[in-house]
Amino acid sequence: MLDIRPVTADDHAAWLPLWQAYQRFYQADIAAETSAVTWQRFLDPAEPMHAALAWQEGQAIGLVHFIYHRSCWTSGDYCYLQDLYVAEHIRGAGIGRALIEHVYREARAAGASRVHWLTQETNYRGRMLYDRIGDRSGFIQYRKLF
Repeated sequence: MLDIRPVTADDHAAWLPLWQAYQRFYQADIAAETSAVTWQRFLDPAEPMHAALAWQEGQAIGLVHFIYHRSCWTSGDYCYLQDLYVAEHIRGAGIGRALIEHVYREARAAGASRVHWLTQETNYRGRMLYDRIGDRSGFIQYRKLF
C-alpha cells in the first residue's frame, strides 16, 4: 500500500536521507544551510514551495518537490516539479509515476495551467516514464550560474 502525503515538521528525519540520496544521484553538493532553508520553506504556508513523501510500510521511499510560479502566458500559475526521487531498491514499481500524478492532482486543484520539469539527458530510466506521462516541449534549457 502506497501513501503519498505532504511533508510535516515531523517528517524531516525521513525526508533528509532521500534528499541527500537525490543529491548524490545528480552529483550535487547542496550546503546543509540551504537544505535547512528549503525544509523550512516547505513548512511555511506562505511559500510557493511544496514537498510530499511516498510512504510504504512506514518507510519514506520517495520524494517530490514542486513550486508554483507566475507566467506571462496564462492567468493561472505554472507548477514546476523541481525534484523527484525514488529509493533505488524500489525503482520500477510505479512510485515515480504516483509522485508525478500526485503533483498533477495538486496543481490542477490549485488552478495551475501546467506542470513542467527538467531532467538530464542521461537519465534514461526516468525519461522512459516521462515520455509516457508528459509531453516533451521541444525547448532547450540555457542558464548562467552566479
